[in-house]
Amino acid sequence: MIKLILRLLINAASIWVAAYLIDGITLDVNNIVGVAIVALVFGFANAIIKPIVKFFSFPAIVLSLGLFTILINAALLWGTGAFTSALTVQGAIPAIIGSIIIGIVSWVLSMFLDDKDDD
Repeated sequence: MIKLILRLLINAASIWVAAYLIDGITLDVNNIVGVAIVALVFGFANAIIKPIVKFFSFPAIVLSLGLFTILINAALLWGTGAFTSALTVQGAIPAIIGSIIIGIVSWVLSMFLDDKDDD
């Protein structure tokens, strides 16, 4: 349960960093519940929808040497913005750059998270 909350916080922090750095991404940081919902929706999209999309777009991923996954992440970010009211993504370029930033920040913050199972 603690790891789930930590993953939620990592998602929220990475989306906040992307919104802070990119002009086309807006996150309503005054609405803490909205930010938590954005993090939940983005985490759900990455856990459930992303593997399905990656499975069906496998040829494009192979032909682009993996760069197509950036577009998948951008589409998931854009979809999260369309589905929630606390996040706004204004265009494809901010979504692409935002997905790269979110991926980097999530990777860096996840390095501090212990992935071993607790007994």
